[in-house]
Amino acid sequence: MKRLTDHLIVISFDCLSSKDMPTLQQLPNFRRLLDGAAICNNVTPIYPSVTYPCHTSIITGNYPSRHRIVRNTLIQPGKQSPDWYWQRKYIQGTTLYDEAKKQKMNTGALLWPVTAKAKIDYHIPEVFANRSWHSQVAVSLLNGSFFYTIDMNRRFGKLRKGIKQPWLDDFVTAATVHTIKSKRPDLLLVHLVDIDYQRHEHGFLGDESFAALQRQDERLGKIMRAMDESGIMNDSTIIALGDHSALDVTHVIKMNAFLLESGLIHTDIQGKVKGWKAFCKSNDGSAYLYVKDQKDKPTMDRLGALLHSLMQNPNNGLERVYTGTEAAELGADGEAAFMIEAREGFYFTEEVAGEPIVEITQSEIVSGKHCKAVHGYSPSKPDYSTVFIAKGNGIIPGQVIESMNLVDEGPTFARLLGLDLGETDGRVLEEIIND
Repeated sequence: MKRLTDHLIVISFDCLSSKDMPTLQQLPNFRRLLDGAAICNNVTPIYPSVTYPCHTSIITGNYPSRHRIVRNTLIQPGKQSPDWYWQRKYIQGTTLYDEAKKQKMNTGALLWPVTAKAKIDYHIPEVFANRSWHSQVAVSLLNGSFFYTIDMNRRFGKLRKGIKQPWLDDFVTAATVHTIKSKRPDLLLVHLVDIDYQRHEHGFLGDESFAALQRQDERLGKIMRAMDESGIMNDSTIIALGDHSALDVTHVIKMNAFLLESGLIHTDIQGKVKGWKAFCKSNDGSAYLYVKDQKDKPTMDRLGALLHSLMQNPNNGLERVYTGTEAAELGADGEAAFMIEAREGFYFTEEVAGEPIVEITQSEIVSGKHCKAVHGYSPSKPDYSTVFIAKGNGIIPGQVIESMNLVDEGPTFARLLGLDLGETDGRVLEEIIND
């Protein structure tokens, strides 16, 4: 297959929404990128629309039911902070960077989710210290490119404050600029999280979210200037994209508290889960309900009856209940007994203690216990799409894509690099390809 670009730079702006496009059109560096670019302002995310499944769909071209990154975190009932799907080993099937390495391309990835211990040349994965005896630098070193990570932290480590934003994105941007100038990678995947962080903390709109968009514009400008200064711009394709949108919330649904009341979860005297027949795994705006043994018909019946009862009252916050089979048809996890969707204004947590439905207080938002805006909802929610902007070699200038799916991005990236992801759920966006 013909290769259409020497360098593919993909920048994911986490939580960049279609509703942000009017703002992007006023920001100088996004305006420069948008001028002559192929654009879609109606990209349908996957279900559940959370970061790790989304980013895996982007680089595989498949829905979560196929690549198996079906949630952000593992099922670990009772664990205060569940481990995430950090490592490449969890992905079923091939990825864009795997296929690039097979063709001996130089690859880079900075904080791209689900890449820990992947075969990537210049690599700092998104992984954080989740044990009291771990340090952030150590887990990065063990899961990424050892000497590259040391070099980036030596050069730019002063910019970061652990994994806090906006400092982490400043570090990632500096590392991206250096990597473009010194390594000139064939494929570079960059994940910037500032917008998502601010919206969780402060809500979808407001000064903090706008300030984050402005900072991302400045970071985009630094990356494009690095491409100019390194002399690769005319031989490159640059992609800016979002993975999902977000919605403001006012109430929390603690499904595990309902399961505790129903006798499907058991806790010890400290309130820690010590046994369960059914358990809720939150995707914020949606959730999976898992049954330890789906052949346990009494548990399945009791869980089904509970959900039916909760659906009768809109104040419980449930909008839709799917069976596991229906979830799989939507591209989600068919191994769940049920998948549930929250009404707008509600989201799910995995808390077991307390009242099952609670109104979020400002003090809980400030303390980080609860969020002010979340994602994870069904793509069918109104005004919930994201964006795709492509410019450079292999791209027809000025093309407008009326609508597309997140899974279309991976096959399109593969086409630009002359690679093949095999049979995928997504399609190549042939309408923007200039070969």
